[in-house]
Amino acid sequence: MACSLRKAITVCSVFRKSYSSIVAVASNAIRLTYNSTYVPQYLGTEFSISYENYKPGGVMFSRQFGSSRESETLSWGVSSDVVLLGKLESALRNHNLEEAWETYKDFKRLYGFPNPFLVDKLLTELSYSSDSRWLKRACNMVGSILKEKREMLRTELMTKLCLSLARAQIPVQASSILRLMLDKGNLPPIDMLGMIIFHMVKTDTGMIVSSNILIEIYGSSQQLTTKKSTCTELNKHNTLLFNLVLDACTRFGSSCKGHQIIELMAQVGVTADAHTISIISLIHEMNGMRDELKKFKKHINQVSVPLVSCYQQFYESLLCLHFKFNDIDAASDLVQDIYGFQVSHHEQGNETTPPKPCLVAIGSDNLRTGLKLRIFPHSLSRDSVFNVGRNQVLVMYKNGKLVLSNRALAKLIIQYKRSGRINDLSKLLCSIQKKGSVESSRMCSDVVAACICMGWLEIAHDILDDLDSEGNPLDASSYVSLLTAYCNNNKLREAEALLKQLRKSGVINASDPLLAPASMCELETESKKKLKELGSLAKGELAYHIVEEMRAEENEASFMMHDLNFSIYFFMKAHMVEDAVRAYRKMQAMKIHPTVSTFMNLLNGYSSLGMYREITILWGDIKRNMKSHKNLNTRDLYEFLLLNFLRGGYFHKVMEVIGLMKENGMYLDKWVYRREFLKYHKGLYLRIKVSDAKNDVQTQRIEHVRHFRKWVGLD
Repeated sequence: MACSLRKAITVCSVFRKSYSSIVAVASNAIRLTYNSTYVPQYLGTEFSISYENYKPGGVMFSRQFGSSRESETLSWGVSSDVVLLGKLESALRNHNLEEAWETYKDFKRLYGFPNPFLVDKLLTELSYSSDSRWLKRACNMVGSILKEKREMLRTELMTKLCLSLARAQIPVQASSILRLMLDKGNLPPIDMLGMIIFHMVKTDTGMIVSSNILIEIYGSSQQLTTKKSTCTELNKHNTLLFNLVLDACTRFGSSCKGHQIIELMAQVGVTADAHTISIISLIHEMNGMRDELKKFKKHINQVSVPLVSCYQQFYESLLCLHFKFNDIDAASDLVQDIYGFQVSHHEQGNETTPPKPCLVAIGSDNLRTGLKLRIFPHSLSRDSVFNVGRNQVLVMYKNGKLVLSNRALAKLIIQYKRSGRINDLSKLLCSIQKKGSVESSRMCSDVVAACICMGWLEIAHDILDDLDSEGNPLDASSYVSLLTAYCNNNKLREAEALLKQLRKSGVINASDPLLAPASMCELETESKKKLKELGSLAKGELAYHIVEEMRAEENEASFMMHDLNFSIYFFMKAHMVEDAVRAYRKMQAMKIHPTVSTFMNLLNGYSSLGMYREITILWGDIKRNMKSHKNLNTRDLYEFLLLNFLRGGYFHKVMEVIGLMKENGMYLDKWVYRREFLKYHKGLYLRIKVSDAKNDVQTQRIEHVRHFRKWVGLD
């Protein structure tokens, strides 16, 4: 009995000592927290409680910070919420997230939220973690705070979390935080917003949500200008944000979304710099909008020589579009401009007036009625993060100058040969050679050598004659190569005629015994071998590109397709729907397969006029073409269809497109579709049950609306 009593006394003593240490820890935590000078900005001084006001057995914390539930008092005179708060403070001080999170959950379950200072500190610790698990828990924590105590969330805190989510490549949650901030009218500062989007656009999903957020921000900024928020700063023409999103659109092939961003820039007055124009060039090339890109040329021609490398992509895209439209004259003019660009600017010197921003029409050519994009082609951000020009294969930048690649030269040769205009090709080569650069002289020699290698000896001979008549003859090696080719192909008559011509003009030495007519077919093996080597050295890789381009050469149907697509785009922009449909029917009659641009041009026109029924009819054509052409299964096309079916109230089509996007593994930004639904059909069928439907059609529509509401999270 005595032994049992002694054991009980010992256990009680140990138990009392343990809880005394807990109370000491809690007291120290309280002293550190509430004797500090920091007071959260949204707390008044009347809510600050110092440690000196503490009385054993009393209530330590103001109930403004917790729930209305009374705290439980332990038998030794300390309330349990004090112990939990002390434990939470200690865990946060030691950066022990596991213990801090579990303690926070316990306190939240028993008493509600802790004081705002501890909530801030916990969210900050979670935000600084590189573990996606903690970042997602921080998002869940923000969600619960928004439901119960929105005023506890500060803009700085949400900005930290948003940046961490973006860095960790969790763009969907990052976009949710940004959208919550947008709802409150408090976005991050512009530089911080740029950093967030910079990290988000590294993935396909991040590009999707970033472009949608940009549209939401600038679409709502006009309504937020009266508020004292960072949204008012968005009208200061922040080009970086648009460059980041536009660049991502080109990297992930979302050209239609990119075109939408370009139009948004024109609507809100954001200025396009040199990088913007280069990215726009890629987007117009992807969409086949040659005439839209040509509008920039006269302004780019005025930039200084140091900026010429920044517009390499512009010349690349424009030249590519000239080839796609089979416009050899426009391509030839552009090539001459490329080689004459540096010469003309060098002659101008520095006597130029300070450059000024200018306007470029978007869509309609009428600057008074159409959209106007404000561009400043002389402007270039020094801290740029872009690498525009990933697709450059036609125009190269060498030794501080723009030059044609062998692939571009091969395209020129093929198109001139196909149209039987070798004389015009010679004129182009002569014009380039007159620029006086080493690259231009080498180009003429390479063209002649490549023609000889391809067996086009007459063409090579004509080019040599044309250059000679213009006073720009090539060196002897090109003529020797042609003589060798004539000999190897047993064309002795042509060889002797060329030899007489050369001797007469003095291009070669008349006393050279190696080139005597009598010995043309009696050359020794070693001499013939040397002549072949001489010819092969000049041709380079140009002949290889000619062969490759001939294999991949587009047919007339392809050229016509680009023309018809542009016609549809032009007619729809001018609201000439019947003419646009006529061009589309012509495409079908010619058995030319429509492209994504074809359908997007038609959809944009119908959508701008609110012709949603016509879109449902066009949807049938799109589905039929998708069965045989998988390249039509693009997210841009599906998203635009989905938005228009939503606006028109065709919920059967809405659910059909959603199902197809899921089948193709495409990300769906539910936030956008929920917003569109609430904008056009907020109260649709809220008070009508399925049993109240008048017919089967209405029954199905009610069910589709309910399925959609459930999918976007409204029900």
